Amino acid sequence: MDNLSLDDQIHALLFVAESPVTPEDMAALLGTPQHAVEESLARLSRHFAVSGPVQLVRLAGGYQMATKPIFATLVAQFLQPQPQRMSRSLLEVLAVVAYQQPMTSHEIDQIRGVDSAYAIRQLVDRRLIGEVGRKSAPGRPILYGTTQHFLHVFQLNDLDDLPTIEGLDHPIRGDGEHLPLENHPEEASNAEPEGVS
Repeated sequence: MDNLSLDDQIHALLFVAESPVTPEDMAALLGTPQHAVEESLARLSRHFAVSGPVQLVRLAGGYQMATKPIFATLVAQFLQPQPQRMSRSLLEVLAVVAYQQPMTSHEIDQIRGVDSAYAIRQLVDRRLIGEVGRKSAPGRPILYGTTQHFLHVFQLNDLDDLPTIEGLDHPIRGDGEHLPLENHPEEASNAEPEGVS
């Protein structure tokens, strides 16, 4: 591969990647410094921005190629994706977990005022939330948090990219600890995002 440019090698990796690839992983695979990979990504991003139907997007801590939004209708007509609908209860639980994680199912129930077991199972099955540890409490209950797949579906690079909602009160978790709730992911689309492959 000595005669292949770094840009072409990275382009090839991104082309076949099914999920976002981090600069660290690309640097390790290619045996090149991470700063060189990041410079190459910047060049590719500039190139895609002015030419062709694809763009380089930053998602879930990595990079992925995606069709530009202007081609979304055409691609949707070709692929005919099934819409991914989420009920209000699933969105509520996802919002609570996204902004208050890590949380136990009991803590989620206390904030919502209803049993959330079904919604939690559904979100785990959809790989939007998952077990991130155990709470130091009797019974060692499971702590839930969002996943890399959650970041990918909602087109977020990390949790700091969650939208901010002004003027929300600060709910109290079951243990009495005040937790800031500044954002709410219900604003994000519950369908597959435009332009993401």
